[in-house]
Formats: sequence, structure tokens, C-alpha cells
Amino acid sequence: MSRIQALARHPKRTLGVLAAVLVAVGIAIGSGAQFTAQSANPNNVFSAGALSIDNSKEGAAILTASGMTPGQTVNGTVDIANSGTVAGTFSLSRTNLVDTPPTPALSTQLNVVVSDCGEFVGTTPPTCGDGDDTNVYTGTLAAMNASFGLGSYAPDEQHRFDFAVTLAAGTGDQFQGGESSATFQWNAVSA
Repeated sequence: MSRIQALARHPKRTLGVLAAVLVAVGIAIGSGAQFTAQSANPNNVFSAGALSIDNSKEGAAILTASGMTPGQTVNGTVDIANSGTVAGTFSLSRTNLVDTPPTPALSTQLNVVVSDCGEFVGTTPPTCGDGDDTNVYTGTLAAMNASFGLGSYAPDEQHRFDFAVTLAAGTGDQFQGGESSATFQWNAVSA
């Protein structure tokens, strides 16, 4: 008896063997033996920088003068630093101007000069009035109604500013007893 005759004589056994062979081939093809590899870079961390202003006279006046006479000048200094972790573009503005009495306004007679004396070198402050100062503002306290750019400060960069306020030499009697107050505001935006 030939092999074909033997297979034809036992068809169930033939179908069982054929099914087993097909399952084995399917498993071998489906397993797809192949090489694999992986690589990972874990613990990637992202954080936002911070922009912060350090003001040596935070919450206090830079200068105060009472009983000024025409031609008298009063000076005050303040140190401003970028205490953040990112560079910032700094500016200065005058806010909250109050004249008492409102007319005549003493602020129109107060001549203000704001100078950037320069950058600290380590912990050593710059010298104001040495000829290297940069003029930030010159005009009356009343006219100081804009924002004045101070430039870009790197993290930990610190500058000293000098404020000189002079009661105009020609200030008349109508200003006697007048008073002006204002807030000097430091602003920064990330560069």
C-alpha cells in the first residue's frame, strides 16, 4: 500500500496530522524570532526660571527732606538687583504723586535727577558722582510720568542709583508749606 492510499484510508487521522502541522507552522511564523534593543534617558526635569527684584530700601523712602529752601538739594541712594535666575529688562517709574495742597503743586518745583552709578563688582558698590554715572531722568517730579528703561540685568546683577532732588532756586512764596510725596517703582520683565 502506498502512502497516499494509507492517508486516504484514514481520513480523520490525515486531517488531524495536517491540522497539527498547520498550527506548528503558524506558531513558528507568528513568533517571528528577531533581535531587539532599547535605550532610555530617564529623569528629565524641566523648571521655570524666576525673575525677582531685590531693593535695598524695600518698603522705605529713598530720600526724605522737610523744610527745604529754594536751591537746596537732598540726595539718597538705593541698590537694585536682579535676584532671580533669568535675565530681566528693568525700568523705573514714578507713581502715587500727591501734592498738598494740590495747587500750587510743589512737585512742579522739585527738580529730580536720577543716575545709575553703575554695577557692583562682587560686593563692592560703585561710586556715585565719579563721572561714570548714567543719567536715567532729569526733570521735575511732576513731569516724571513715564517709565524709564534701565537696561537688561543678568541674574545677580546689582546697580546703585542716586536720587538728587532740588527745590528750584526761583520757587516763590506761594509754595511755602507745600508738600509732595511719590512712590518710585522698579519693574522687570524677563528678557
